[in-house]
Amino acid sequence: MSLNFSLRKLAASVLLVPALALAGCSSSGGRTPEADSDNAGAVAGTDRIKIALITHAGPGDTFWDIVRKGAEEASAKDNVELLYSSDPEGGRQAQLIEQAVEQGVDGIAVTLAKPDAVASALQKAEAAGIPVVSLNSGEDRSVELGAFTHFGSNEQLAGEAVGQRLASDGYAHPICVIHEQGNVGHEARCAGVKAKVPGTEILYVQGTDMTQVESTVTAKLQATADADVVVGLGAPYTLTILKSVESSGSEAKVASFDLNPDLAKRIADGEIIFTVDQQPWLQGYGAVDALWQNSRGGFELGGGQPVLTGPTIIDSSNAEQVAVFAADGIR
Repeated sequence: MSLNFSLRKLAASVLLVPALALAGCSSSGGRTPEADSDNAGAVAGTDRIKIALITHAGPGDTFWDIVRKGAEEASAKDNVELLYSSDPEGGRQAQLIEQAVEQGVDGIAVTLAKPDAVASALQKAEAAGIPVVSLNSGEDRSVELGAFTHFGSNEQLAGEAVGQRLASDGYAHPICVIHEQGNVGHEARCAGVKAKVPGTEILYVQGTDMTQVESTVTAKLQATADADVVVGLGAPYTLTILKSVESSGSEAKVASFDLNPDLAKRIADGEIIFTVDQQPWLQGYGAVDALWQNSRGGFELGGGQPVLTGPTIIDSSNAEQVAVFAADGIR
């Protein structure tokens, strides 16, 4: 049985657990949780605990809705009050961690896109005896910063998977578009692509302004006639890059990291050649569930090693199947 199938089977089985209404902090990077008062089901009989999920989500990035949905489903099952907040700026993310410590939460799940910026805040969590898990980014700094496990895809390996696929398909001059400069995960992805395709160029854009993303990529393509593929690092950005390719008249193809329903459809339709999915629903679900398990019995999932949720390639061979799960908001 393939890893892809096993993870999808796990996701599908957990969806059988009805979601409860959750209390949480709103942020510009995610949606407002929806209460579902019509559903009621088995919930852990353990005492209710409070877990903070703190990410570096930027406004409008739908990737984080998937992470959050996984976290919400784990919270519903585990009798957890989930407090969600986010900020793409490292210093402000650190402040959110400090606020969670002051609130006396029972666990913190945090992304480490800018690990140096949040290091001192995580020291305060450790001093307060609050267990921490990391997710999504910063795998190589996770243990150092006090997390007992990490949920995510190894970004260097994910980048190498993209680069290997591009090299096998004959591409020689990719442009890898980084939409958040200083994000260690983004840098690792493009470094992985370049490790397999040395002709890769890296292009930085301002991810908080899609108009700027489109214009910058368009200008780069107009100035780089031999670019044969453009790689986006997130579904909304890749869809914007696709517009740039069309408007510039370039013959470059488009590939991506991550997924949303529109991107899955574009892959199925042949407009985008493939994406590498890190399965963010599993990251949110696993992070919250691991903290509940730690509270329940002192368990530390992973044995001190990261729990990998990817990478997995989605192309025309499996995009339609995955699109069904994407429509449910879990892929």
